[in-house]
Amino acid sequence: MEEATKNRTPRTVASQGAATRAADSTESVKKRAVVGTEQGKGLTTQDLILIAVLLAAGAVLKLTVASFLSFAGMKPNFVIAMYCLAIILTRPNVGQSLVIGLLAGIMCQIPMLNATPLVNIPSEMLGALACGLLVHVPMKIAGKVDINPFVNTFLSTVVSGYTFAVIVGLMNGLALPVVFVTYAVMVFGTALFNSVLVQILTPLLRKVLKR
Repeated sequence: MEEATKNRTPRTVASQGAATRAADSTESVKKRAVVGTEQGKGLTTQDLILIAVLLAAGAVLKLTVASFLSFAGMKPNFVIAMYCLAIILTRPNVGQSLVIGLLAGIMCQIPMLNATPLVNIPSEMLGALACGLLVHVPMKIAGKVDINPFVNTFLSTVVSGYTFAVIVGLMNGLALPVVFVTYAVMVFGTALFNSVLVQILTPLLRKVLKR
C-alpha cells in the first residue's frame, strides 16, 4: 500500500503542477485581454454627450460672457477652455483629440464667433492635439494636488493662440518676431484666464460626474 502511494505521489505532484501552470496561464491571458480592451477603449456615448455639451457651452459663453470679462485686450476664450476641459475629463486618444479640435474649429466658423474664416480650424486642432498629449502627463504636487488642468490648458491655449496669430500675421505680411511680440499679451492673458477656469472646474465636474 505504502509503495503504491509512493509511486503515485510524483505523478500526483506533476499533475498538480501542470494544473497550476495552466491556471496561471489562463489568468495571464485574461489579464492581457483586459489590458488590451482598456487600451483600445474608445469614447463612450456618455463621453460624446459630455464633449458636445461642453463645446456648445463654450460657444454660448463666448458669445455672451467673454466680452464682459475682457481686460487690456485679454479675455477668456471659452471655446478653447471647454474643449480642454472635455479632453481632460474624457481622456481621448490623439486622433480623437484632433477630431474634437476640428469640431471646435468648425463651430468657430459661425460669423458671430469668428472674424477670420477658416483660421480657427488649424489653430483649434493643434490646441486640442497639445491638450490630448499633455493630459497623459502626471502633474501632481506632493502626490495630491493635480495641476495638469492648469498647465495643460495654459500650454494648449498658447499653442492655439499663436497658431492663429502666426497665420493671421503671415496673411498680413508681418514678420514672425513681430507677430510673437504683438500677440504676446493677448495670447498669454487668454491662456491664464482659461487655465484658472479649467483648474477650478475640473475637480468639481469630476466629483459630479464621478470620474
